[in-house]
Amino acid sequence: LALNPWDVVLCISGTIISCENAVVVVVIFYTPAFRAPMFLLIGSLATADLLAGLGLILHFAFVYFIPSEAVSLLTVGLLVTSFTASVSSLLTITIDRYLSLYNALTYYSERTVTRTHVMLILTWGASVCYGLLPVVGWNCLKEPSACSIVKPLTKNHLLILSVSFFAVFAAMLQLYVQICRIVCRHAHQIAVQRHFLARSHYVTTRKGIATLAVILGTFASCWLPFAVYGLLGDYSYPALYTYATLLPATYNSMLNPVIYAFRNQEIQKVLWAVCCGCFSSAAPFRSRSPSDV
Repeated sequence: LALNPWDVVLCISGTIISCENAVVVVVIFYTPAFRAPMFLLIGSLATADLLAGLGLILHFAFVYFIPSEAVSLLTVGLLVTSFTASVSSLLTITIDRYLSLYNALTYYSERTVTRTHVMLILTWGASVCYGLLPVVGWNCLKEPSACSIVKPLTKNHLLILSVSFFAVFAAMLQLYVQICRIVCRHAHQIAVQRHFLARSHYVTTRKGIATLAVILGTFASCWLPFAVYGLLGDYSYPALYTYATLLPATYNSMLNPVIYAFRNQEIQKVLWAVCCGCFSSAAPFRSRSPSDV
């Protein structure tokens, strides 16, 4: 096959994604202090994005060096599983953040750990099922007219994935709006008690809105073009449109470590310790507080 520049860009993106998220996975896995629910969810997100990056690399390698329909189904199945798990993990992090504020008194109970494990099982169970569909036969290799914009996924398969994205985005939007309301209400109460109403309330509100805009804006700008095109596009359309919408979607996995992991103060401490050569697996802290986002 002639080398497609878009495939090269996707492969490079996959390499960057893999390196970033591998750092997060290693740090969380080898640090005993990172066993709190919020770190398990961040680790799930990083694992999903790591697999997505590896999937992009393997897909490029197999397409150009070992062309095979069976291998193509496996790599596409891996990409569907990993990207679905990534989006679902974003939702679980949002749910965890909301519950940490809404049920602050009971958040640190064992029920939270159990709920986190249940969310992780559901997230990866559903993602694996989505990814196995093209492998077990739900593909368009024998019926090209049933293909979606992403071969060998069928139109119905991609339709389910696109609708699922919109459902996840709507749920995240609703939850983060509620989070902002709770944070602003708490800030208002504290400001009234301390007689710093105007300034304190303004700063907290602005910070909450800015965080909301960054999280949802990044998620929507990365995935919305592909989700919309997945609903409206057809297999007969130029492949350029698919690449142009799929590439921004991969950037979400590139930005997730920055938004959800590297901004976390505890993870920053461990990373600085690693950079200084004084890493210790028994970190001098044990945080059980929810994520900053």
